[in-house]
Amino acid sequence: MKKLFSIMILGLMLSACTNNAKEEALAKQKAVAAIKDSLKLDSFKRAETARVKEKEEAKLAQAKEEKRMLLLSERNQAASNSQYSSETAAPAKKKGWSQAAKGAVIGAGAGALGGVLIDKKDGRGAIIGGVVGAGTGYLIGRGQDRKSGRVQPKN
Repeated sequence: MKKLFSIMILGLMLSACTNNAKEEALAKQKAVAAIKDSLKLDSFKRAETARVKEKEEAKLAQAKEEKRMLLLSERNQAASNSQYSSETAAPAKKKGWSQAAKGAVIGAGAGALGGVLIDKKDGRGAIIGGVVGAGTGYLIGRGQDRKSGRVQPKN
């Protein structure tokens, strides 16, 4: 009886340890093939999007070049027209603060400081000094603007 049980147990153990190596290898091959296929599809999609981007960039570059050529031709045409016209070009407007404005600001600051130092009542001296300084600075700056041509001189 002992021999019979030991033979049956040995048979069960051998049947339980069947070799599924072939099935596992086939499953691994299928998984590897699926991964390779997905990588190929991804690379094709990336290549396709890269081609589309290159085409768009080429179109943009061509449009920019056309704009540049159009602007250059317009400039050349305007330059050739201005060579033949007898009109003189208007001088460009000066930018920034005028000398009169700078003089008024500096004069106001200096006058206010002087007024505070001279008059013992701080508020009244600062106000009077600022007004007098701003007026004087404006007149001096206006004279400089006339000399430089920013403002037309009086006739």
